[in-house]
Amino acid sequence: MDPTHLQTLYALSRKGLKQLGQSDLTEEVKNLLSSLPKKNGWLTSAPLYQYQNFWYPAVQLQALLNIQRNFQALDTDLVVVTNPKCGTTWLKALSFAIVNRFQFHFDNPTSKQYHPLLTNNPHILVPYLEYFYMIDQNPDLTCLSFGTARLLSTHIPHASLPDSIKDSKCKLVYLCRDPKDTFISFWHFSNKLRPKNTEDTSFEEAFEKFCEGVVDFGPFWDNVLGYWKMSLESPERVCFLKYEEMKKEPKIHLLKLAEFLGVPFSVEEENDGVPEQILKLCSFDNLSNLEVNKTGKIAGIGFSVYFRRGEVGDHVNHLTLEMIERFDKINEQKFLDSGGKENEEMLDLNRTAKRRVGKT
Repeated sequence: MDPTHLQTLYALSRKGLKQLGQSDLTEEVKNLLSSLPKKNGWLTSAPLYQYQNFWYPAVQLQALLNIQRNFQALDTDLVVVTNPKCGTTWLKALSFAIVNRFQFHFDNPTSKQYHPLLTNNPHILVPYLEYFYMIDQNPDLTCLSFGTARLLSTHIPHASLPDSIKDSKCKLVYLCRDPKDTFISFWHFSNKLRPKNTEDTSFEEAFEKFCEGVVDFGPFWDNVLGYWKMSLESPERVCFLKYEEMKKEPKIHLLKLAEFLGVPFSVEEENDGVPEQILKLCSFDNLSNLEVNKTGKIAGIGFSVYFRRGEVGDHVNHLTLEMIERFDKINEQKFLDSGGKENEEMLDLNRTAKRRVGKT
């Protein structure tokens, strides 16, 4: 990969990340915030603001407004979408490896040795749109066009996507996860990122806020349902994946993802074991033990915070039975009451996780 391209991505991501938790907001955004519902967040002491029925930190809301107004999607764009802490790092790595495998050949030992994922964190290679638009109303995104398609990512809920994405032919890949495991992952993540001089949020308080939907880009369930419904209406545009199913049958879902992204594996590639090589390259054990992900950082945030366990069912080690029942009840209410039979499949998000935990 062109070193200049990587330097630009690092610079843009660093520029955006430095604004997290700061008050570098436009007067327009400050005025808007004064009119919005707000509640205390639990990542930092900064409040979350409700906009278009979802909750955002102030700087993320400023990014959203800039994206809605100025981002111009291309029909060839590929966008990775998740709720926070739903396997985003893994999906970014897989998507990058799939789309760019013809540039970084797996049958060439020299090329594989210098694969960008071996020396760069997936969040740099597949950057968040939000980082670019936090402080720049209309940033230059030409650095993203190094292949046949731009590979982007976002946490933005479907309802708040810019019209340019909704009206284009670009493709979106959405990955959801059992909300119980998502909450636990987010809890550990927030504890690692919370400034030392910030008062800790208790586990019980964080649990209540998550259940109430007061979490970055939440409510969790509404974020999931927006993309689930879009995948039913436009399956050619939205590939809806479930973390638990991907962990259970990774190769099947890798082939499905490649097909959707427009770069299916050939019979020859499958015979040569290319899918297995990609899965090994992007595995938790491999990525988490790379030097760049153990010691690298950007804007003071270590890449190691993106790697904890990546397991299915870890919530049983943290949640009480009452908490688990509360989550399951919300799942039933959200996934059935909002859509009847068409959403029954979403309950497999919960049932699959239960079956897998039972086997451990």
